[in-house]
Amino acid sequence: MPTLLLTGANRGIGLELMKQFTPLGWTIHATCRDPSTATELRQIADRAGGRVTIHRLEATDHGQIETLGKTLSGVPIDILFNNAGVMEAKQRPYADMAGSQTLDTLDWDDWMAVMRINVMAPARMSEVFADHVAKSDRKVIAFVSSIMGSITSTTGTWIHYRSSKTAVNMLMRSMAADLRDRGITTVTIHPGWVRTSMGGPTAAVAPEDSAAGICKVITAVTPAQNGHFLTFDGKELPW
Repeated sequence: MPTLLLTGANRGIGLELMKQFTPLGWTIHATCRDPSTATELRQIADRAGGRVTIHRLEATDHGQIETLGKTLSGVPIDILFNNAGVMEAKQRPYADMAGSQTLDTLDWDDWMAVMRINVMAPARMSEVFADHVAKSDRKVIAFVSSIMGSITSTTGTWIHYRSSKTAVNMLMRSMAADLRDRGITTVTIHPGWVRTSMGGPTAAVAPEDSAAGICKVITAVTPAQNGHFLTFDGKELPW
């Protein structure tokens, strides 16, 4: 069976992706900061008959990423899904964040932290696990992006978050060119505005619907879509 490596698997869209992939019979390596507190994720793993392994990973710790790469040495990874991300490093409730990250409210330390989590961490994951992906059958690296990272579609505010997702899109486009000759297909996915702790309770898309769409899209990705910016329902987004 194919193998998925998923970051940020203990909450939000990541947890819903676990619920989508586990019934498909995939082997899953799921990462989170603290497995001891990831109760629902551990329950999913317990029911999976040994097909789910949970790994402790602080995504901004490049040493931990390297260690995980060595732990999974020789393991082909069909899909590396860089899902972990934040709107702000403090991770306040969505209502408390509303209207923040404007030119008048920039928090330089938070902005740098958001860039480390949303851009540098998936870049390092991709660097470490590119060989694992190249050895697999499907050969896919996917990133969670956002329509908020589309320069064409931007409406202002959320400067920390928007700039990080624009950077993720450029990272993906560069990787798509760099890794094409190794047979790797690289894409970014907009999950929709999802009702999670990050998206808030009034968001338009249920987590299970977003995850179901993402699962369908990334398991059907073809080399012809290399370098594409896709929505959770398979549409193309402008840059």
